[in-house]
Order: sequence, then structure tokens, then C-alpha cells
Amino acid sequence: SYMLLQAFDYFHLNREFGCELQIGGSDQWGNITMGIDLIRRKLGRHAFGLTLPLITKADGTKFGKTEAGAVWLDPRKTSVYRFYQFWINADDRDVIRYLKFFTFLSREEIQALEQAHAANPGAREAHRSLAWAATQLIHGEPAAREAERASRILFGGGLDGIQESTFKEILDEVPTRHLEPGSLNGGGLPLLDLLVESGLCASKGQARKDVQGGGIYLNNEREGDFQRHVTTANLLFGRHLLLRKGKRNYTVVTLRS
Repeated sequence: SYMLLQAFDYFHLNREFGCELQIGGSDQWGNITMGIDLIRRKLGRHAFGLTLPLITKADGTKFGKTEAGAVWLDPRKTSVYRFYQFWINADDRDVIRYLKFFTFLSREEIQALEQAHAANPGAREAHRSLAWAATQLIHGEPAAREAERASRILFGGGLDGIQESTFKEILDEVPTRHLEPGSLNGGGLPLLDLLVESGLCASKGQARKDVQGGGIYLNNEREGDFQRHVTTANLLFGRHLLLRKGKRNYTVVTLRS
């Protein structure tokens, strides 16, 4: 059983390397004490265990690598953008606890964030502080700033200076449609046709109303001319267009390879 394997592991570490202390979550207490008993019986030595309370989420599930949606410190396993998103999407009931556990913010700073969160949870000030502090701590300030900017793109933030690798992370967050490579050559594709092909608008008539109403954005810039054409000059990284209708209805249009 797992308990026997962990006990023997502790026994081996004690015998070969003199390891006298095993640390684990409180759910590992039985496994650790079995190892202590095995060391006492087989080697006649004293060994010790230290357990810490499990960090759980508001829904009662463990905060650990075996749970769905877990994050890794290695950016090859969890990108910096995904790491940042993990923290910013923390449950409202967890965010203050996580600020205390996972950041080096002072007690006064956390208390101020707690008060701001209680007064206006929708502002998500505590979540942004948590995401920034955790990401900056693990991945450094430049990577944290890039992740922060990418996170803001889907809330209307600017695209200037964003890296292609970060933009590709955003592609997984929104629907994607494809265009043939030559669709934007020459005079380009009428904006109204693009909106229909993207699925944001049901018809060109509806697309025209949406543009005239100020609700259409191309690469997060509001479009007011329903007669305009979209050309290759508008492509991001030579391949992508970010379309938005209203506040949060996004679609990425990508040229086929």
C-alpha cells in the first residue's frame, strides 16, 4: 500500500542518509508515524515527523498537485500567463487567505486589501495583488508584467508591445475562426463581412448596426466606419485579428497556415 511504501521510503532515507525528520501535510500523519515506527523497530533509532495543516480551497478540495487545475512552478509545465490566471481566478472566499500564505505582503497591506475586497469585491483588487505578488515571486517582475498585460487584453487593454507567445495563450481563452491566407490581400475584406464570418454578427445588417452603435472593436480599438476594409496591415504577428463585440464577446480570426 501507499502507506507501506512511504514508511519504507523514510526508513531508507534514515538508514542511508541519516534523515531524522519527515515533513508533510496533516493527511500524511499516519504514513509518517508508520515510518517512524519502522525505523524504531528495524534500526533502534529515534525519528520524527512534522505535519502542517492542509491548504484547502473554499469548496473543500486540497490545494495540491493531484487536484484538477493545479499549477506548476516550472513555466514549461504551466506558462507564466496560466500561472497568473490561476491566482487572479481564486475564489473570493480564498483570496485573503492566499495573500497570507503565498505572498510577503505586510499585515497592514493585507488588511487594507481585505477591507477593499469587502467593500467592493467586483474591483478584484485583492485578486490582482495576489496574482502579481505570486507571479513576480516565482517568475520575476518582467514576466509578471507581461502576464498582467495579457490578462488585461480580454478586458479591453491595449496590445502594444505584447509578445506573440503571450498572445497565443489568449487564443485558448476565446473562440477562433479561420480565414484563407489571401482573404486580406489587396483592398482587404470588408469589415461587415469579417464580422459575419467571425460569428460575432448574424448578418451584415446587424454588423452595420453594431458598428454604428460603437460596439465593435478591432484589436481592441473601436471601429466607427462600417465601410472600412480590413487588410494585412491590421494583422497581429502577421496572422491574427482580435475582434470584440460589446464588453466581453471576443473572437480571434486567424489566417490558415
